[in-house]
Amino acid sequence: MDAPDAVFFPDRRAPASHLLLEQLPSYQSLLYRRKSSSSGSTRRRGRQPSINSGKWAEQKPVHSGEELKPVRELPKSMQEKRQEKQQRLQQGGALTGWGLWRLNVHRSLKRLKEDGMDVLSSLQLWRADIHLIEGMFGTGILSYFSFLRFLVLLNFIMFLLMFVFVMLPVIITSHSAHNVTYSSSSNVSACSEYLGSSRQGLVVFHEHITDLLSGTGFLEHTYLFYGYYKLEFIHSHFTYNLPLAYLLATVTYLLLSLVWIVKRSAAGFKRKLIQDEDRFQSFCNKVFAGWDFCITNENAARLKRSSLLYELKMDLEEERIKRKMANRTRGEKCRIYALRAALNLFVMAVLVACFYCIYEATVFSQRKQAEDQKSNFLLELVVEYLPSIVITLANFITPLIFNLIINFEDYSPAFEIRFTLMRCVFMRLASIGVLLFSLWDQITSCRNSGCPCGYNHQLYPCWETHIGQEMYKLVIFDFLIIAAVIIFVEFPRKIIVNYCDCGLVKWWGQQEFAIPQNVLEIVYGQTICWIGTFYCPLLPAINTVKYILVFYLKKVSLVTNCRPATRPFRASSSNFFFLVVLLIGLALASVPVIVSIAEIRSSRACGPFMSYNTSWEVVPRVVSQLPPSLCSFLQALASEAFAVSFFVITCLGMFYVIALAGAHKRVIEHLRDQLAMEGHDKRFLIQKLCQAQQAVYAHSPERRPPRGFRGNRYKAGMYLVEPLVELEMQV
Repeated sequence: MDAPDAVFFPDRRAPASHLLLEQLPSYQSLLYRRKSSSSGSTRRRGRQPSINSGKWAEQKPVHSGEELKPVRELPKSMQEKRQEKQQRLQQGGALTGWGLWRLNVHRSLKRLKEDGMDVLSSLQLWRADIHLIEGMFGTGILSYFSFLRFLVLLNFIMFLLMFVFVMLPVIITSHSAHNVTYSSSSNVSACSEYLGSSRQGLVVFHEHITDLLSGTGFLEHTYLFYGYYKLEFIHSHFTYNLPLAYLLATVTYLLLSLVWIVKRSAAGFKRKLIQDEDRFQSFCNKVFAGWDFCITNENAARLKRSSLLYELKMDLEEERIKRKMANRTRGEKCRIYALRAALNLFVMAVLVACFYCIYEATVFSQRKQAEDQKSNFLLELVVEYLPSIVITLANFITPLIFNLIINFEDYSPAFEIRFTLMRCVFMRLASIGVLLFSLWDQITSCRNSGCPCGYNHQLYPCWETHIGQEMYKLVIFDFLIIAAVIIFVEFPRKIIVNYCDCGLVKWWGQQEFAIPQNVLEIVYGQTICWIGTFYCPLLPAINTVKYILVFYLKKVSLVTNCRPATRPFRASSSNFFFLVVLLIGLALASVPVIVSIAEIRSSRACGPFMSYNTSWEVVPRVVSQLPPSLCSFLQALASEAFAVSFFVITCLGMFYVIALAGAHKRVIEHLRDQLAMEGHDKRFLIQKLCQAQQAVYAHSPERRPPRGFRGNRYKAGMYLVEPLVELEMQV
């Protein structure tokens, strides 16, 4: 304790051996920072305390971080750990019977928790397969399959919610004698007619295939779609309100998805924030800590080496572009900004053209389906799936255009990847919005006559089931496209590349496993599932099975057909990016569901909300039937006064968190300065070591190492250590 105290609280009577430590850059910086506050502190405290003063001499040593760790985590032998444990028990005093019992219970619960975590990790879905992928291709591609596993679990939880609270009561009621109340409409004459699309008479086999792929016919009046659930109350030992349960289950799966995604993205956000804070450390991190030690395959190791080389080149290119941007003249800036504006206008024109094609395809498909004309089987399928086909073509063509345009916009390589991906995300998710807008335009408009039912009952007697059918077709078609690309494109490409020696084929090369594009596919499917679950309660189960099949298809394709992308995508940043895109998809999916619940008139001929103008109307009706005190409390929670108070409290909490984050940032900057000073101290000590080595060789030439001493590592080490020992003895 004497030497460090003498460094930070110097006394002029201190021994001369501290002069070397007082020359350290960190100590000189400390003295420089104290100059500004030395006068004020001297007036308040008198003289500065020295290492021999009573206050500092009697100061107790601070416990190190090692002593605060659990005994079994200390880097010591078993005998030393037992001694450490006995010392801690003696320092804490003798434990009584009650204290000893609490300690034993705490240890038992902790051991039980660890055993439970081990059991849960062993039961994790696809544990062995994901470890195999991690060993062959590294953590970058592993992040995609882990993300896919997360979506499987999320869809399964959504299915359980809808099954337990919506489907199971209806199933139990249909197989037992319960007193039930069916939903009914006040306007029975016209708005309550709903015949559906069930086929009559002799049905041809291909018509069953059409019904299976489009959700019409025999599937329309099943548990699959919204229109089948016509119960309102189930009377048993208690009254079960099915419309309220249906609405609350929908709100619950949206909120559960939001909380789960935010919770998973918090860790990735912290890691990404730390990485993006200091760009200078990225080179050191890649050189000294960039290798993925999970890789066990030689080809994967070679690809990892090339990806690290590419990342270093990309970082150097970014630094070059930053310098180029800093040295741009005003004319060059005007030229590049004008070019970017023109290219962005072209991108907007492409997006508008795609959205217009989706809208027209949806209107054409709905009109042809309303005509109900018998035609060719394949032509009928094309008409049914025309919006899905147009959306898939748009999602295939626009990324090619975006990748071509981004080369002329003169961005950094990392920003090029992110900006292109965000454009693709907007295209994929906005196409679903355009499809829903075109459907709702057809549902809510009555051109020839008025809308006595509040919607176009003539074409869409149960419009919720019709939207559910469209979402069902999008999910099925998306899976068919993924499977078709793997079977009919990637497998033949692998065979051609392996067995054809043509130069063009070799230049074409093996299929790359592009992580961002594959993630956009499953986020697109998950967004459809979030929207369609309200209209098709079994859609989460279908999506769960779909993602399980996609996992095995992608795994087989990755191992046999694909290679990792040459442009790497780090696992630390990719996990956060995946969840951000998924969060955008959730926000987009919530908008149409909320609008249809709160604004659009419920169908009068089907579903649990036939007795209500809108689906949300069930909530105020149930609240009005509660006891007066509870009803007044809930109304107070929904009042404007509570909303304003809650907003003010939230703002205060946000300001507190912002202030706390600023304080933490200052502490982090201070710690980084200390790390930088430690580096300067090491450089200073190495310089002193070299000077001491040269001084020793000057006074004792016989101790100079011979020419061939580099071949003997032991002798070379001794020649370097001896001056260091002398320098340490001087200190």
